[in-house]
Amino acid sequence: MTAQPTTTDPSAPTASTATSVSVSRLIPATAQRLFDLVADPTMHPVIDGSGSVRGVKGAKRKLALGDRFTANMRVGLPYFISNTVVEYAEGRRFAWAHVGGWRWRWEFEEQEPVDGEPITRVTETFDWSTAKAAGYVTRLGWPEKNRTAMERSLNRLATYIAHTSQPL
Repeated sequence: MTAQPTTTDPSAPTASTATSVSVSRLIPATAQRLFDLVADPTMHPVIDGSGSVRGVKGAKRKLALGDRFTANMRVGLPYFISNTVVEYAEGRRFAWAHVGGWRWRWEFEEQEPVDGEPITRVTETFDWSTAKAAGYVTRLGWPEKNRTAMERSLNRLATYIAHTSQPL
């Protein structure tokens, strides 16, 4: 297989709008395998690049549109936050939001195989277009902080996939 693109490759762009920031990376796996991993909230502490997700209440499960999950977080102080799945397209897109209104979106676009192996462009987006206090998000510098954390999340996801051969 060819070398895996990193987040600094032109093939793994970042993008921004006035109310969102996205990071993409090519990961050698099927879109469905990656989707299934992200749609299981118990995997979020494993792939989280911000270091803020400490755990998730409940057992391993695949979420669907409208499902809720509660994350044990720590940003300075520990807290719990309830999230609701607000976007869902099986194998392609998954997003959740919490009381603050901003969304975490994951998109999976399978590419042409490389050397016969599947490869998927994975894009993570921090979208505050639906936030209740959007100005608060930008004043605190969260878009840039989240861009950096999302790059780490995609790297962690790629590392997990590369070292875990079991189906999810």
